[in-house]
Amino acid sequence: MLFAAGLGTRLRPLTNDKPKALVEINGQTLLQRNIIRLRDAGFDHIVVNVHHFASQVIQYLNDNNGFGADITISDESNLLLDTGGGLKKACKFFQVGQPILIHNVDILSNIDLLAFYNYHQHHQALATLAVRNRKSSRVLLFDDDDLLRGWRNNSTGELKLPLAESDPEKLQPLAFSGIQVINYELLNLITETGKFSMIDVYLRLSAGWPVKAFRHNEDYWTDVGKIEELKAAEKVLKSNE
Repeated sequence: MLFAAGLGTRLRPLTNDKPKALVEINGQTLLQRNIIRLRDAGFDHIVVNVHHFASQVIQYLNDNNGFGADITISDESNLLLDTGGGLKKACKFFQVGQPILIHNVDILSNIDLLAFYNYHQHHQALATLAVRNRKSSRVLLFDDDDLLRGWRNNSTGELKLPLAESDPEKLQPLAFSGIQVINYELLNLITETGKFSMIDVYLRLSAGWPVKAFRHNEDYWTDVGKIEELKAAEKVLKSNE
């Protein structure tokens, strides 16, 4: 699944008249780049959620025949649901029993998506989150077995520990990369309603289920949610393409 419904407020004025997913980097949209990445890794059935300028995304995908992938639209035009609500709304589009790879449309990386998917299956986790050792205002906290044990806002000091006995000083802070794999059964464990974040779901479930880290510190990765990040990515990709 590609999370592509965001408002893209940090990319204004580029998103004043189009959705974030259709912002271009070196002549290719973020949506195109990520669909091709997923397709080439073997993920050829892709659910794309839409909200901001939804009709533009739908028309774009139709005009380009989904870039060779089987695309299903999950329409959030009436209400933007955040990552958790968006995933819950799209539940009916997933293949029963099969793990689901989820990717934010404003993330660009060379992470080996198939290796990540296989890692998740090998470790039999309920969910596996791609993470990096990088500076971030908000971090996930993992124990020595790479299991999720908490969350911290480095700016405010807010701390969430699903297990009361967890010692935050002994946990490793890692930043989430916006790419994740979940088991299909997790969909049935989502009790939250309306608009909510998947991070809150993972934290709640981590008290009783394995939510695991997949470290990819050596990969190229960037969040292009801001203008300056977009420009930096343009330079990097231009030199590699």
